[in-house]
Amino acid sequence: MKASIIAFNTIVIKEILRFSRIWIQTILPPAITTILYFIIFGTLIGSQIGDMGGISYMEFLVPGLIMLGIIVQSYSNVVSSFFQAKFSKSIEEMLVSPVPNHIIVLGYVSGGVLRGFIVGILIGIISLFFTKISIENYLFAFFVALLTSILFSLIGLVNGIYAKKFDDVTIVPSFILTPLTYLGGIFYSISMLPIHWQYISMLNPILYIVNLFRYSVYGISDVNIYFALFMILFFISVFFIISMHLLKKGVGIRN
Repeated sequence: MKASIIAFNTIVIKEILRFSRIWIQTILPPAITTILYFIIFGTLIGSQIGDMGGISYMEFLVPGLIMLGIIVQSYSNVVSSFFQAKFSKSIEEMLVSPVPNHIIVLGYVSGGVLRGFIVGILIGIISLFFTKISIENYLFAFFVALLTSILFSLIGLVNGIYAKKFDDVTIVPSFILTPLTYLGGIFYSISMLPIHWQYISMLNPILYIVNLFRYSVYGISDVNIYFALFMILFFISVFFIISMHLLKKGVGIRN
């Protein structure tokens, strides 16, 4: 048990040092991007849209942009870190050591969660310069943010395990995450869409995550929050099992 705790702490500290040393590349860009979102979508476009769901458009943007930052940064941290460990062959040393696979998974996921939370908090602070935020349920907001960062850290880990070259690391964010996030209700309410597009939007899992967090902040949602919460917990379980199985088999590492 003591050895597992030491191994876990070592992985987490390594992850923190990794993204904090290059904060100009890991922390600063999402902050600048968020400022641009607030200026372009919130100030320029939002002034033409008006209120949405009983709140101003600028306020409506905040939960979605925080989730966007958490999703992208949690995923990016784990996928890049694990792939670099594969590339440098250091992950092989971990796998042949007495460190249990679940400690490796939890260590990398914790690093992704920490980076996601740092960026999420930073985006929240930035939003205060553009609008006011009145969070209805702090505990539930923290819980949703935590589950979201865990989920996308696990997805990043699975991608990192399968990745064989650097280009493979960018496939999921470029062709899957980016379209899903922009069509996930961050910048609009699906109630504005025609009925058939609303049904299509319901197939987007990020829609449920964004609305679940928006519900914790403002108490409004376009989807059933219980179903949204179930989806997050279900996919966390699925990707955790997949991660454990892939590490056990040594997929992408030993072959």
